[in-house]
Amino acid sequence: MSQASLFKEFRANLTVANAEAISISYNNITARLNKDYWDSESDVYHSMKIGSWGRHTAINGVSDLDMVFEIPEDDYNRYKNLQGNGPSTMLREVKECLQARYPTTLIKADGQIVGVFFKDYRVEVLPAFRDADDNYVHGDTNNGGTWKTTKPRPEIAAVNALDKLANGNLKQVCKMLRAWKNQNGVGIGGLLVDTFAYNFFVENDEYHSAAFSNYPDLMVSVFAYLGGLPFQDYWYAPGSNQRVKCKTKFQAKARKAAAKSELASKAEDEVEQSKLWRQIFGPLFPKVEAVAKSAVLAESIVDHEEFIEDTAPLDIRYDIEIDCEVKQANVLTDLLRTMRKSGKRLPTGRHLRFFVRSSDVPPPYLLKWKVRNRGAEARRRNMLRGEISPDGGQSQRLESTSFAGDHYVEVYAIKDGYTVARDRISVPIE
Repeated sequence: MSQASLFKEFRANLTVANAEAISISYNNITARLNKDYWDSESDVYHSMKIGSWGRHTAINGVSDLDMVFEIPEDDYNRYKNLQGNGPSTMLREVKECLQARYPTTLIKADGQIVGVFFKDYRVEVLPAFRDADDNYVHGDTNNGGTWKTTKPRPEIAAVNALDKLANGNLKQVCKMLRAWKNQNGVGIGGLLVDTFAYNFFVENDEYHSAAFSNYPDLMVSVFAYLGGLPFQDYWYAPGSNQRVKCKTKFQAKARKAAAKSELASKAEDEVEQSKLWRQIFGPLFPKVEAVAKSAVLAESIVDHEEFIEDTAPLDIRYDIEIDCEVKQANVLTDLLRTMRKSGKRLPTGRHLRFFVRSSDVPPPYLLKWKVRNRGAEARRRNMLRGEISPDGGQSQRLESTSFAGDHYVEVYAIKDGYTVARDRISVPIE
């Protein structure tokens, strides 16, 4: 299988599998709000899909879906003229309206939106007044209640226009970058992802005509571009020119992805290509298996690896970092990240304490851990670990170095049923 075929299959895997169910949810929410606010039976009027769904840059497993619901001018004036927190009253009334439609579904009013939590995804409803410029004035319950303006229409128009000019490659890259950020715990939002991809294609028009055979080189350039961006608090969104906040430093992970993409693009072995791209993009990238030397041996090996997205959909929006204390005879000898920087490998017979070093995930949230044993020794012993288990309540995981291999440990922060942050640390044992 060529790399062009791998990327073509990857693109197909990124397609949202439950698109029909999501569309039905959008329509049902719209219909209920129209009934209460507009005395209408329509399930499409006064509603607009925004965010990644509206820009058509969402990927399979998307868990955070956005929509604007347009409220009548009379209601907007009523909320605006209320004494006290008008936006809070608006969100409460919208929540009550939706709770009548979904009496057993978790619905939360939070800041600017009302979230409807379905099994595999949530729809965040932004009630807003559509002004004369086709922008939306919406409430914010924070700081006593304020009114703000958002401009999704010019953002969608700008992305669509450049995507057409770039022969569909802009939205392809937007989707692939989402897979990268989810796989590697890059805590940046969807609009910022699309802004970066948009700016890349504005500055690199030689990739407008890229075919799937060019995607290995394209992704090397994209990640190198991200890795070279300056550290700053915000970027300007395409079309609207509104500020998009950036609260995390993503550049180092982008540079790492660029280096790994370079290796993958030059690898001659298909198994190695797939392995490297999957480290960058995760399980949605096609897996190429090595031909087993012994069919009997291959059938006897059981891989126990589990994937967090199978139980807690990915919505990476925060940062979490783990490290590990390395102990010998109960005496601390080093920190694992420090050892890794110097290229050292762990000897066997060491005790390890993985712990959360930092996190900006707002509590409460749950922690889960994954300890992944892999490599020739793990296969020989039939010990390909990879189960996901809950934290014991101390934000740590105790392990020991038993046998050689390039193993790793991951941590996941789960909030409201969604994986909102993740981190990985490699555990190379000699």
